[in-house]
Amino acid sequence: MKWVEESARVVDALGEAEFPNILTEALRSVVPYEFTVIFAYYEDRKPIDLYDDFPKVKRRVMVDDYQEGPYLLDPFYLHSVAPTDPRLVRLRELAPDRFYQSEYFRNYYVQTGLAEEIGFIVDVGDDVSVVISAMREHKVFSAREFRDLNALFAFVNACSKRHWKGLISRFADRPAAEGPRLSKLIEQAFQSVGRNLLTPRETEIVEYALKGHSAEATGKVLGIAPGTVRIHRRNIYAKLQISSQGELFSRFISALTELS
Repeated sequence: MKWVEESARVVDALGEAEFPNILTEALRSVVPYEFTVIFAYYEDRKPIDLYDDFPKVKRRVMVDDYQEGPYLLDPFYLHSVAPTDPRLVRLRELAPDRFYQSEYFRNYYVQTGLAEEIGFIVDVGDDVSVVISAMREHKVFSAREFRDLNALFAFVNACSKRHWKGLISRFADRPAAEGPRLSKLIEQAFQSVGRNLLTPRETEIVEYALKGHSAEATGKVLGIAPGTVRIHRRNIYAKLQISSQGELFSRFISALTELS
């Protein structure tokens, strides 16, 4: 009965500024969780923060810092470029095989202090995707809780598509990079720090390393042997005068900040 009342409030709020907040309250009436953030993604543009309920300190990390560059390595961003598969999904189901050992996770994501993040991925039209993330600090969502939220997906999807129809207009003032966003920024970032420009293959290797792919997974995607991937990594480190993936991530984020 509680969900019936809450879902009615959501429908009444369609088109109104308070819609995201009321939708969040409705979801929490079914499964409690601490934080919500809703991002819109369109091609290679910087994501738009449609709604969040973080306290000030967490918002700095999870919204402000995120939008400055780390979003490029976020599995939700990478899997939300339209056409996408609308669904409710756990972050760990989207993540590459070495995501939790990646420097993105160790240097950025760990600052969020989250136990788990799950997200409703919705295609709202015009190649724009919206991800409604539900986050917990202290424990992961159980299989039953995930099923309960997944049962609401059709409702969340329909309401979100109606409420955020025409959202593409808000991306008009967000410039796009030429070519693939992450690859282009990697090239620009390492060029800006005065090192040798990486070859196209080396740029690909860096991209997969930053995302959290192992040498084996990278080799499978690129059609080369894992040993060849490791040789490329050694050559990349030599060119950039670094000795670890941690330094690679730090250089990338630092250079990205200078470019923004």
